[in-house]
Amino acid sequence: MKIKDLLNLTKGRMVSNPTITAINSATIYPSKVDIGDLFISNSKEEIEKALKRGAYAIIYSNKSIEVTDGEVAWIEVDDIQNASFRLIRYVLISRDASFYLLNEHELSFMKMVVTQKNSLTILPDDWKKMFEKILNSDSKIFIGKNGKILKMIKPDILTLNKEASCEIITDTLFRTTFKINGYIYQSKEITPFHVDYLQRVVEFCDEHHIPYNLDRVKYTKHFVPVFIDGFLNISRPSKSDKVAIFTDNLKDIYKAREYVRYNGAWVKTIVLTPHKTKVDGVDRPNWYESIDDAREILKNSYYNYAFVYALDKTILPTIKRDYSLF
Repeated sequence: MKIKDLLNLTKGRMVSNPTITAINSATIYPSKVDIGDLFISNSKEEIEKALKRGAYAIIYSNKSIEVTDGEVAWIEVDDIQNASFRLIRYVLISRDASFYLLNEHELSFMKMVVTQKNSLTILPDDWKKMFEKILNSDSKIFIGKNGKILKMIKPDILTLNKEASCEIITDTLFRTTFKINGYIYQSKEITPFHVDYLQRVVEFCDEHHIPYNLDRVKYTKHFVPVFIDGFLNISRPSKSDKVAIFTDNLKDIYKAREYVRYNGAWVKTIVLTPHKTKVDGVDRPNWYESIDDAREILKNSYYNYAFVYALDKTILPTIKRDYSLF
């Protein structure tokens, strides 16, 4: 790419008098710079490393950065992130690429069931990592969950079919038998209110001819139930009526408690959250200040299901043998 085109794309200002007129490629990692590349950074140390590796051009927005090599194209921009994504949009013009915004549950199931990872590119939330991944990918399908950044790359981002609904045959809070594409999947480790997320992923994969395997379905990191005894040791379901359900989002707690309300009136539930966290439908959650606080609440409270928000099952005692949930 010619330097004059780079200036137009990024809306940058040339602050040096370079002898070079074009660059080969671009990167935000100094270790990946080859001779003739564009380097994008606001770090003086990283820029010096890139220059030593042969960078022909530098894009930056940190006004304290000084030109140290007049033969290189130093391009100052107002916003380094915006400038980077303008460059990405130019790169994508010839690719006919599609960008999909997924929520965290959809993305978890996508990662879980897709069997050919090269069928699409999953984008990280960090803008620098996202820039590098798009730049070095030949993929035509990109998915991610950072809507703000995705819209900077392509304003008309797509979503999965929110109307998708899966046929549930039988269910408990912890196991679901469901039917997708004419096949019945028996007693899978998935809570019933997550099945529609899975259906959306399946429809997406079918539409784009992406191979997947629903035998891989299991609990996501967003909803992890573990049977425990009175000492918080992991137990067999037949030996305990207590379950600690670890979640990383409040929406799942609300949905699970609504499920229990209509399907298991006998079940006593409690909710553990960090101090001053509000949960819809819960007047008095059990607030904890530390992991030890959470453990004491789980040991000393009366409950069948304990919904634990913002912690994971590592708070439970380590045991030599992991029992199956069922």
